[in-house]
Amino acid sequence: MTRLRVLVCVSALLAAVSACASPQVCAGVGVESGVGVMFLREGYGDLVGASYELCARGECAKGELRQEDLTRVRLGLPDDVDPDGGTVRFRVTRKGGTSPVIDASADVRLTRQSDECGGGAYNRGLAFTKKGGLTTKIPPSVTAAWREQVRELRSPSTGATTESP
Repeated sequence: MTRLRVLVCVSALLAAVSACASPQVCAGVGVESGVGVMFLREGYGDLVGASYELCARGECAKGELRQEDLTRVRLGLPDDVDPDGGTVRFRVTRKGGTSPVIDASADVRLTRQSDECGGGAYNRGLAFTKKGGLTTKIPPSVTAAWREQVRELRSPSTGATTESP
């Protein structure tokens, strides 16, 4: 009986926190406004430690690139962001460099993502490749690289060794 009470209390708390009218937990709780770029590094050589900057709507995200073929960069935006068209700018500067090796921009309109509870957020996903530049249309090469990266993350480590008896 105690477990049932705890379960009912937790369900009610989740419904209240998520602002849902139904006792089901909302699918999109935690949906946040933002812009993301999937950057396929093919053709740029070594960019480990390079700095990136992603800017939109007067906000910027900055950081350093890690060792990976496909990098995902995200910029969070305020919940009340205007979805109308605006410029998204993506820059990458090699470690120790002074001028960017990538400086691309695109005018994009944000799209609404529902939280399935009457709320939501405005987002936009973009891709950057050397050949195609910064675009809202995700090229097949980026999709393939993303699938491969996910597959590698799911597979067990290949560095395991076994001992002979």
